[in-house]
Amino acid sequence: MKRIAFHLNCLARGGAERVVSNLANQFAKEGYEVYIATEWQEEDEYPIDDAVKRIHVGLTEEDKKKGRVTQFLLRIKYLKKFVKEYKPDVLIAFAKRANYRALMAAGNMKVPVVISIRTDPKGHYDSFTDKIQNRWLFPKAAGCVFQTKGQKEFFKPYLQDNSKIILNPINPKYIGVEAPKEREKSVVHHARLVDFKNQPMLLRAFIRVHETHPDYVLRLYGDDSHDGTKEILEKIIADNHAENYIFLMGGSDSLEKEIPKGSVYAFTSDWEGLPNSLLEAMAMGMPIVATDCPCGGPATVMTNEVDGLLIPIKDEDALVAGINRLIENREFAECLGNNARNIATIANGEAVFRLWKAFLEDVIEKNKK
Repeated sequence: MKRIAFHLNCLARGGAERVVSNLANQFAKEGYEVYIATEWQEEDEYPIDDAVKRIHVGLTEEDKKKGRVTQFLLRIKYLKKFVKEYKPDVLIAFAKRANYRALMAAGNMKVPVVISIRTDPKGHYDSFTDKIQNRWLFPKAAGCVFQTKGQKEFFKPYLQDNSKIILNPINPKYIGVEAPKEREKSVVHHARLVDFKNQPMLLRAFIRVHETHPDYVLRLYGDDSHDGTKEILEKIIADNHAENYIFLMGGSDSLEKEIPKGSVYAFTSDWEGLPNSLLEAMAMGMPIVATDCPCGGPATVMTNEVDGLLIPIKDEDALVAGINRLIENREFAECLGNNARNIATIANGEAVFRLWKAFLEDVIEKNKK
């Protein structure tokens, strides 16, 4: 029986955490011995199968009283202890800090380490200290999984050559959702309220759209990230007396019912890795106008004028024009939405799992030689 271990901070409800929990559960069901080594535990986390063993490799309460450098070294020590004790056939790390820890702990051992890039490398992997760590550690990786071509092209050939681009799996509840017989006159959006998603631009653009289409409303679904974005949105609504047509709906567990009611879906991020919200909107057959943000997530899964409209980032005029076009040309809008549904054929959970399985099996076999 092959033994697979994942390493990340925790299993709180985020994109990387969802991917890890899904993969771990699927590998366990296929008979693999699966471990998840985490730094800490949150109250609200993704569920894992009873067959998946979760191991704490983070700091103790006593450790947290120690200096920053000591804490850093202890994290490496605990992860190395985990690798030595459980001897996985492959260790897969998710997110930057976990990538560095995994390579420091196991990069010189016989256990192959696969890292995963989950965000735009520009601004996240290009600081002075990052460049040093990348040059030192990344050649130790047995492989790397990217989400987009843009992510892959950022790094040196030694990381590109042993890599694979694999999309995020779409939650099954968003696949096969029927379009309503008649859509509501609304523009919809779902994502955390956070600065890099540039929801203030969406509000400003929709205020202009509303001048032309006063019968339309805007609904934003998503939890507050507490970075000040929600307060900015509330001020825009108040300053423009838009309380009757712009609504901050908060989080929802029934987005598969709420999002398809809308006539247009708007995605406005300035940068992303591979946005789950966009994949979900596509799977639900939404007519979409989306920013072509780095590191190429939307462009990886969408073709302009075929299954959505791609516009430049931070281009409010283009966003206004795109939303108006989809409102005013419903036949074209529905054609885009129907084409967008095809994303489910390559980004469903089973298809994504098979790609991960094949890649990891290849890494394990190469390590045996």
